[in-house]
Amino acid sequence: MNPTTVSILAEIPEALHQSLTDYLETHPNWDQDRVFAAALSQFLLQTGEGQTPREAENYRACARVYLETLFEQSKSY
Repeated sequence: MNPTTVSILAEIPEALHQSLTDYLETHPNWDQDRVFAAALSQFLLQTGEGQTPREAENYRACARVYLETLFEQSKSY
């Protein structure tokens, strides 16, 4: 089963964009989508509690996306 992907349009500070651009220039195995997927899933993992069954399910899904993104197990994040 392929996970569903959603496009997000976001405005970020220019300094953050420049840092991202510099990072991507020196890390050819990464692209903008991969960086955003890793960063967002890591943020959600750090702030999630997983107290309810739904929160626990979301936490596991974020963990899966984070690990797949880091280790390039899936290009469908």
